[in-house]
Amino acid sequence: MNRRRFLKITGAAAGTVAIPAFIPSTALGRGAAVAPSDRIALACIGLGGQGTYNMRAFIQEPDVQLAALCDVNSGSGDYDMLYQFPGSGTAGLIPARNRALQFLAEAGRPISESGISCHRDFREILDRPDVDAVCVSTPDFWHGLISKAAAERGKDVYCEKPLVGGIPEGRAVCEAVRRHGRVLQTGSHERSNDSVRFACELVRNGRIGELREIRVQMPNNDSHHRRLRGNTGVKPAMAVPAGLDYDFWLGPAPWAPYTRERCHFWWRFILDTGAGEITDRGAHILDLAQFINDADDSGPVEISARGVPIGSGLYNTFIEYDFHCRYSNGVRIQGTSAGERGLRLVGTEGWIFIYIHGGRLEAGPARILNETIAPHEVHVGRSPGHHRNFLDCVKSRQKPVAHEEIGHRTASLCHLVNIAMRVGRPLEWDPVRETILNDPEADGLMRRPMRSPWHL
Repeated sequence: MNRRRFLKITGAAAGTVAIPAFIPSTALGRGAAVAPSDRIALACIGLGGQGTYNMRAFIQEPDVQLAALCDVNSGSGDYDMLYQFPGSGTAGLIPARNRALQFLAEAGRPISESGISCHRDFREILDRPDVDAVCVSTPDFWHGLISKAAAERGKDVYCEKPLVGGIPEGRAVCEAVRRHGRVLQTGSHERSNDSVRFACELVRNGRIGELREIRVQMPNNDSHHRRLRGNTGVKPAMAVPAGLDYDFWLGPAPWAPYTRERCHFWWRFILDTGAGEITDRGAHILDLAQFINDADDSGPVEISARGVPIGSGLYNTFIEYDFHCRYSNGVRIQGTSAGERGLRLVGTEGWIFIYIHGGRLEAGPARILNETIAPHEVHVGRSPGHHRNFLDCVKSRQKPVAHEEIGHRTASLCHLVNIAMRVGRPLEWDPVRETILNDPEADGLMRRPMRSPWHL
């Protein structure tokens, strides 16, 4: 679909669902504590549960001006896994606009002097010189394309994890961010947790001896996982809900008939649009493994894995898995779908377990957690909060705690584990050249094809 035709269609849709051109500043109150010249004009792209959650987090920061909202869904009530807003199943552009007004009122201050514009096409936002940064919270298969385009148009980017849906896509995003001098924060917010950073310091300073192994535990035993296991019937084609531009929602993904359980939330368990738990909460856990192993700019050299796919007609990502990764420094990651969600850091003289989410720590011996890191020892610093860290770096032009290379390398690890399960044989990985050695089939799976006319 070309841009002119899209704008014609969405203009008509806007008329039927009454999306306003902007929210007048008079509706937002007065008396901001931060001068307009010091504010960061932010646009939010993708307004499901996580996108609206991110919008709220940014609104709470006094130096953010919420300039625009964007989603291909004007609003629908079929978000049955909207866990960020318990008791509600409604999300999309208009619900997000309404929530923005509510959040602004709760914060007791304005965000915008000129209003919050509403859009159905993210390219309209990227064309605006008055937008400084974008928050990308779309489904994963859109992340790389939008983030790269935003960097090329001079926008700083906060992008949800996983950063990209394919390994070469991640390198393209990194190159665009660096070439255009942008700031990018990946939404791997667990590494902004104080306890996680303390655990990293304990390991880096030898409190558990020499790090030998990281045991990653990513169980699939929540209610939605149980629903997936039992949801094996054929999913019939359905009428597209009013207000949803389904073709644009699919974007670079292969075309498939609309059915409710292909879209909101559930897309992550379909290989055409997601990669299952490995890139869902696994992106948080494996990100911490990379961080603590001091491998943020690298990756494993060997990967082996076996997995059991969900096995229904629609959902085909892995629901059970066992994987092993070896790094050039000798550290090994052993991953499983059993146990408590988190990771165990095993050294020659002790261990530390980090729970996901929240970062609660356990250790053996327990006294490890009472240790103090001396001034002359290795320190990894603290984050003021993941969203705040991004905003601070937009102003300082420093690298945030989960910058583009970190996001790319974590996503690469996730995708390599999935590829090893898909081909059913061990992989040799060159983290410098970013290629799978001696296995053309597996190497080809690093790339996620994009449906025309979308391309990087």
